[in-house]
Amino acid sequence: MRKLVLVPTPIGHLADVTLRALEVLKEAEVVACEDTRRTAKLLRHYGIATPLVRVDQHTLDRAERLLEEHAYVAYASDAGTPGISDPGAELVARALARGFRVEVLPGPTAFVPALVASGLPTARFVFEGFLPTGRARRPRLEALRREARTVVLYEAPHRLERTLSDLLAIYGPDHPVALARELSKKHEEIWRGRLEEALARFRKPRGEFVIVLGPRELPEDRPDAAALAAELAAEGLGGRALAEALEARSVPRNEARKWAYRKEKA
Repeated sequence: MRKLVLVPTPIGHLADVTLRALEVLKEAEVVACEDTRRTAKLLRHYGIATPLVRVDQHTLDRAERLLEEHAYVAYASDAGTPGISDPGAELVARALARGFRVEVLPGPTAFVPALVASGLPTARFVFEGFLPTGRARRPRLEALRREARTVVLYEAPHRLERTLSDLLAIYGPDHPVALARELSKKHEEIWRGRLEEALARFRKPRGEFVIVLGPRELPEDRPDAAALAAELAAEGLGGRALAEALEARSVPRNEARKWAYRKEKA
């Protein structure tokens, strides 16, 4: 039986690899990977001498010959579980068309720890991967803004500022967000705040990012800012104190300030 096994590799710390993953990497006839230099580092670390063949988005034409010449192929992405935002899905489709048995090992991935550590709702979420860069970008963002589920994105450091700017324009400055970078590495960072603050914070970012956006606030869950402001003003609150009290009751910051200072002027 010919088989293709997708092998998750560490997203940072080289110790984050399973014993079964190492076994497959050692037993396979060949290891296909996105970047032979990065995968070679992992194999050398564990004393594995299996031959490597580069199969990335630009060299997918090698997949047919690879599957023709080998009966036991392992595939590893640069980091994490193959098939998520990499050529692994295309390789799986080609292997299945040739009658290969396809196995996917459990293991590391970036978006799950980022989502769980974000502090945002995890019961229902949507993984969007990398946003499109052309005309489809704004419609996709508009669709995501209407999501009642937490949204998870990937982004490269050189595109992060543009993406945060686009998200700020669509979602608004007060939307909750968490950014995770360098997960499992020495300089791991998980930042939590609002989009306006995120854009100011990450001006010269380093490392690959996972962006976690809070879900759309459902209308029935949205507090009545006008009624709350009137109630709190009757208790003697005004200005900054009123704005902070409204924010504490889940009124968005801009709306809280609007009602707080409107009452103060009145």
